[in-house]
Amino acid sequence: MSDRTRGNGNRNVKRRKKKGSNKVLRNIIIGVEALVLVAVIVVLIYAFRATDEETGVQKYDLPENEIVTNVKEDDPIVEEIKKTYTTLAFFGVDARNGTLEKGTRTDTIIICAIDNQTGETRLCSVYRDTLLNIAEPTKDDSEKKVNLQKCNAAYAYGGPARALNMLNQNLDLYITQFVTVGFDGVMNTIDAVGGVDIDIQQNEIKYLNDYQRSMYSTETKVDLRDDFIPVENTGLQTLSGYQALAYCRIRYTAGADYKRTERQRDVLSQIVVKAKKIDPVQISKICTDVFPYIATNMDLDKEIIPLASDASKYNIVASDGFPFGDNKTSGLLGNKGDCVIPKDLESNVKELHEFLYPGIEYTPSDTVVDLSQKIKAEAAMYGK
Repeated sequence: MSDRTRGNGNRNVKRRKKKGSNKVLRNIIIGVEALVLVAVIVVLIYAFRATDEETGVQKYDLPENEIVTNVKEDDPIVEEIKKTYTTLAFFGVDARNGTLEKGTRTDTIIICAIDNQTGETRLCSVYRDTLLNIAEPTKDDSEKKVNLQKCNAAYAYGGPARALNMLNQNLDLYITQFVTVGFDGVMNTIDAVGGVDIDIQQNEIKYLNDYQRSMYSTETKVDLRDDFIPVENTGLQTLSGYQALAYCRIRYTAGADYKRTERQRDVLSQIVVKAKKIDPVQISKICTDVFPYIATNMDLDKEIIPLASDASKYNIVASDGFPFGDNKTSGLLGNKGDCVIPKDLESNVKELHEFLYPGIEYTPSDTVVDLSQKIKAEAAMYGK
């Protein structure tokens, strides 16, 4: 069974009727950096609306001609999607020095679809080890190249443009906007909202403290000794950004990675709750401490402010992870390492469109159909 929560809204447009009811976010499968992505965009929107001061956000120029997709912009389905939804890509990168362009892998990839009328928001994380085509895209269909690798390498090779094109070409999407957050932004965001309240269990204490030590010695490469505060007791307590980051990495207790994602969901829910209560003083602090670790190509006047005008109605109604449920497997694929493998990319992409854009009819492109077969052949070579 897929580790997910889904919801569907009702709209007066020509769409298939889908069963289900609206639900507040309960489950989301994401990596460490993703814990702050939703909170960051909420803070980003409110901060731009509340202040005229320089925020320090890294503005990324991404010309339209750098975006490559399988779908035609003037296709009626694409037009309906663009009219009905705002679709963004959130990237969480393994960067600790404010470098948010290429050269670092995306530990987190989240596709966010916001219904422009209702504010209902759907999130789908793309597992970072998913086997997909990360080849440099071309606009000439006859010259399309295929390089099946873990999808998180796309950002490292070509920054946000390459990562967006990876999503667009493998998933038949048309995403042009992104927000990227780095490692330091995780800790600073949690600290800026006042920490997160977490119920610590006895079997978590050792690993939580071990991860704090290892992040100091091998991961951050900077002196964070003052941030290391051992957790000694069980029960509900407020974790700092540094502690929460370590907590989210725990995977060696019972439940392994499934339990780790549960911890991540707990932290995410705490951040979102606090982010919605941000006051001007906290906004100022986040502008100072967090925004230097954020990059985006979104335009303030044309894109961020319009989003801000409707920020109060945003509600996360569904979340999931791609590839979906039982339609994925995993295994070692030679020098590619341990990958998440879509059993059938074509049907996974169809489910993705149904999830992000409920009720809008969609037919997979020839590119996706072809990639689906290539992924199956690649996996078969290693008996997967």
